Amino acid sequence: MAQRRPADSALRTSRSRLVRYLLQGFGWLSVALGVIGIFVPVLPTTPFLLLAAACFARSSPRFYHWLVDHPRLGPWMGGYLEGDAIALKGRLRRSRMRYISIKNVNYTALLPSEPPALQ
Repeated sequence: MAQRRPADSALRTSRSRLVRYLLQGFGWLSVALGVIGIFVPVLPTTPFLLLAAACFARSSPRFYHWLVDHPRLGPWMGGYLEGDAIALKGRLRRSRMRYISIKNVNYTALLPSEPPALQ
């Protein structure tokens, strides 16, 4: 994973202490939401982790390197940080699952809420 790690001079941190603290706060909030997104299917994981990486890149190189080199969270961002896109097979699978989920929600929303009374 060392190839994804830019030199410390490539990370431009903000000069303002307030901005750095705000970015770190947003970064940790994004990490928390990303971790929750691993377990909750409706909450996306990768966008929150990428947002956290961007916030940490501008506020704290130490936290950025921690996140990118993390054994569990780093692989979620690997392809994006290396400049690769999501493979076509993965995109098609995700689109299919979204379609199935939407159809299931629409089907269950149209079901009657209680069974008809027996006569």
